[in-house]
Amino acid sequence: MNILSKRSAAVALFAVLGSAAPLLVSAQENEGGIVSKIKGFFGDSEVQVEVNAGVESGAVQAITAAFSKSRPGLRIETIAKSEFPGLYDVQFKNGPQVISNENGQYFIVGEVYENTENGIENVAERKLMPMRAKLLAEVDAKDMITFSPKGETKGVMYVFTDVDCGYCQKLHREVPELNANGIEVRYLAFPRAGQNSPTYNKMVTAWCADDRQQAMNVLKSRGQVAIKTCEPNPVQAQYQLGVALGVTGTPAIVTQSGKLIPGYRPAKDLVAIAVE
Repeated sequence: MNILSKRSAAVALFAVLGSAAPLLVSAQENEGGIVSKIKGFFGDSEVQVEVNAGVESGAVQAITAAFSKSRPGLRIETIAKSEFPGLYDVQFKNGPQVISNENGQYFIVGEVYENTENGIENVAERKLMPMRAKLLAEVDAKDMITFSPKGETKGVMYVFTDVDCGYCQKLHREVPELNANGIEVRYLAFPRAGQNSPTYNKMVTAWCADDRQQAMNVLKSRGQVAIKTCEPNPVQAQYQLGVALGVTGTPAIVTQSGKLIPGYRPAKDLVAIAVE
């Protein structure tokens, strides 16, 4: 993570803060671990913080109290033990995850990496994989533009795409090679310029076309297709899904296991990744 992105994460952390009276924090044991109950800023309602089993109640109280005292509007969603002994992963509502010490006095905003037998791995990315896989598996097949192998399907790739993106067009030219190797390509819309853009309209056209594969082929080859709209269409929802999954550009490829591959990769490389 570069300095700018670290700064952005820190800004995001405190973007929703306000001022209020200190919170009253208590914790109780239950079968799943500890549930921290917070009163005060939120009136009479009790706000539950999900805490992984094995996290000490004292740490829950101290971390929650520390952030509540310095920034009363800050909402903690989860607390879990970090890969670093004695430290905790603290996830904020509508904000990033930080790594905190046991009393919340010190915390780190940034990414954690691990040296493994397979090389250097991003720990946060590894944790996001099951969530990505689950959300993509829940997308209705009819809402994707799919190019399937004629024979056995050996692997699946979800591709967040933009029809005007040069590298997306290059990848699309290699879809036949992917299909020939048993890889199914499932396209989801990610118009980088946003909802009120010519590209967005083209992508709505592709998803509303009678022959969506043909429309995608023409648009990806920089051809012209008559603009068409339909309601409902999944383009905006898929864009928002991509953002939630960590997509920042196109093409963005996600494997069935939830591994995110940003940017273009040659078909021969993707075949090996997709069948892992």
